[in-house]
Amino acid sequence: MSVLRFPSFLRALSGIALVLLALPAFAAEAPIPVKVVVVAMFETGQDSGDAPGEFQYWVERDHLDRVFPMPAAYHAARMNDRGELGIVTGAGTAHGAATIMALGLDPRFDLSHAYWIIAGIAGGSPETVSLGSAAWARYVLDGDLAYEIDPREAPAGWSTGYIPLGRTEPYEQPVAPRENQLFTLSPTLTQWAYNLTRNLPLADTEKLKAVRPQFDGAAAQLPPHVQLGDEVSASTFWHGKLMDAWASQWMNYFTAGKGHFATSAMEDTGSLLALRGLAAAGKADYNRVLVLRTVSNFDQQPRGMTAAESLARERFGTYSGFLPALESAYTVGHAVVNELLTHWDQYADHVPAAEPAN
Repeated sequence: MSVLRFPSFLRALSGIALVLLALPAFAAEAPIPVKVVVVAMFETGQDSGDAPGEFQYWVERDHLDRVFPMPAAYHAARMNDRGELGIVTGAGTAHGAATIMALGLDPRFDLSHAYWIIAGIAGGSPETVSLGSAAWARYVLDGDLAYEIDPREAPAGWSTGYIPLGRTEPYEQPVAPRENQLFTLSPTLTQWAYNLTRNLPLADTEKLKAVRPQFDGAAAQLPPHVQLGDEVSASTFWHGKLMDAWASQWMNYFTAGKGHFATSAMEDTGSLLALRGLAAAGKADYNRVLVLRTVSNFDQQPRGMTAAESLARERFGTYSGFLPALESAYTVGHAVVNELLTHWDQYADHVPAAEPAN
């Protein structure tokens, strides 16, 4: 049986402790301060060098060259040396929520002062927005949280089989939105972003000019421009004039007439829900969040066509403004990103503000 020699044992331990303290690998790295997060929803292939999706122009033009693997998220994050970070959520509200939460809780990043710009393409109502146009949202409304019966079984006089939770018929009063059903963006920050970008010229292609006359609607014939316009977010890709009428009334109902339906998208209520949670945990500032959607297609059929025929043709891009909408998303979103980064000393501690829209 060996005898433990305490003085030698203690000397050995103290030596090991000194070595460990001297190793830089054991020193915790400070999180990387992020100034702006650009949130895209999909990419069609690689992040650069092929046919573009929502992320590619940001990667290539803003030089988001540093890649951070994100095993808990849908896609790796990418960053440049100006403090701009980009992420792709994946399609649908669940992907949006999971990816934004994974990013927000990642200890490698300090997002406490970051501005978030959700920038992607969308369907648009020809009553309120035109192909290729960009709409800054003041309200993002959940289009999934509801009761639903097949409209063929609905009582006579109902315009839809969609019923608000807690109610017995469509649009029943009083309005009782569920928690996290309606997301209101900062009206002053949104107005500031709109004021900054409202006069930006957006490309009006020959294809857009050829498609516009085939659609009815108060805004259908307008060339691409920047405007304010609100979003219904749902994981179902719905289409048709009757669905457009539902979305417009759904927005009007839940916002007491303050919101004006312009775009339909699939991820943003999930992303905004995650950002609310991150803000409650001190990981993000919800007052620094912007939502920008650009119109790649109208949400309904052109004149003389059924909704089913129109949806089938949309799969092949017959009436699509896909590439112009991608350009609009980058052009308008980048103007805000560049302003924030160029004048970071002004915006780091003070959120820009403008008078809210009337």
